[in-house]
Amino acid sequence: MTESLIRMIENKAYYFDIFRADEALLEKLVQEALSGGGSYCDLYFENTTYGSLLLRDGAVTSGGNHIDFGVGVRVLSGEKTGYAYSESTAWADLLACAHAAAQIAEKPVDVSPYGTRNPSRGEPNPAADRYPVLRHWRGTPLSDFLPFLQRLEASVRQKDGRIVKIIANLAFQVSDILMYNSFRELKWDTRPMGSISLSVVFQQNGQTENKSTSRSFRKGAEMLSDALIEEMAAEVVQGIDERFAARRPKGGRMSVVMGAGASGILLHEAMGHAFEADFNRKGTSIFADRMGQQICPKGIQIIDDGTLAGNRGALNFDDEGIPGQKTYMVEDGVLTSYLHDRISAAHYGVRPTGNGRRESFRYAPIPRMRATYMESGNAKAQDLIAEVSKGIFVDEFSNGQVQIGEGDFTFYVKSGFLIENGRLTQPVKDINIIGNGPAALADIRGVADDLAVDPGAWTCGKEQSVPVSCGIPTVLIGNLTVGGE
Repeated sequence: MTESLIRMIENKAYYFDIFRADEALLEKLVQEALSGGGSYCDLYFENTTYGSLLLRDGAVTSGGNHIDFGVGVRVLSGEKTGYAYSESTAWADLLACAHAAAQIAEKPVDVSPYGTRNPSRGEPNPAADRYPVLRHWRGTPLSDFLPFLQRLEASVRQKDGRIVKIIANLAFQVSDILMYNSFRELKWDTRPMGSISLSVVFQQNGQTENKSTSRSFRKGAEMLSDALIEEMAAEVVQGIDERFAARRPKGGRMSVVMGAGASGILLHEAMGHAFEADFNRKGTSIFADRMGQQICPKGIQIIDDGTLAGNRGALNFDDEGIPGQKTYMVEDGVLTSYLHDRISAAHYGVRPTGNGRRESFRYAPIPRMRATYMESGNAKAQDLIAEVSKGIFVDEFSNGQVQIGEGDFTFYVKSGFLIENGRLTQPVKDINIIGNGPAALADIRGVADDLAVDPGAWTCGKEQSVPVSCGIPTVLIGNLTVGGE
């Protein structure tokens, strides 16, 4: 029998049954929360099933399932936010939660968040089911996933005799979400997520090197395929010879070519956070007064996207009930949009962009990225490298630090190469790339035609953690500081 896709979105009654609610109860709870004079209220119900299985050198060392369940109540009054949550949906507990959130409001303030013209009001948008599955995570015994991890480990181990340790980890979650607000907008969604991470330790002549890779998708257990095993096993051993041969180069100011894919983390950290509207609304972002201005060369488009089917950052709705969408932050080099939740959209008088996100029902939503990337240009990667007489090619960053207000950033480089006279030469390691976000954007000299959105298990921390993804084509930046010898 041929497998077919299963829609994750259930009917309304399914969610009401889970949370022991109906529309009359939701409306009554909202009115109780607004009884102190707040201008807006929203409710966020969550039922999440988590599962994990860890294999360390062939032995299962941990594993288990658990459920997180509860509701968050938010009340807005002017610039003030009241937030409370409960791990129970019994009426007495809901009422206590609503009254706790309501205490922030002392008198009515007429600044309701923008969003009343939401075209998907009252029901999910069937055309936006971005994560249908073939095989549910829920209800499948953890033991059924063990053979996948064992085959993954075996495939890795046979590829390189220098391996001394392998850690393979499977983690998944499925979240049922029900949202309601004082605009009487009712939304519901079910969000799957599966993640595989692989960490390998190699030893050669007394030297130790580590290599890691991961995959994460909003998909069901069908993602655990033989093709994924081969892909991850090949990737985790690729370039290990260069890691052992790598040296720390002499530092200084030079050109930097960022490789396609995972280098997008620099775009996410050094530029993407500065485009989040709360930082700009409060005047703390370096881009707070640059809307409509040319911030990088013409032809460059920078996007934050919630519409990539199966992507880790994909959303049918954000955590305020706004439909997921594709937002151009930079168009033809011009800053055209921040990333908005309902609060910042009301402040700027624009529509929300679907970026109101939260870690769980225990947190209020704030503007957060989804899948952030730069569109392809028209150059070839090899031609960008050929333009550089002295520089660094970087294909993997980690441990970045960014100052949102000044735009300054520092990123540690896990792997890369020297560029000498237009050619990749010595592999390098143990260096930092140091620069300034706006200056780096303005100094982009070329963008290749090879955009790759990295499929790894990226998680963004900004007061709270949410799943994201990032990507970039090969990009040449004219002048950055390379911290070396």
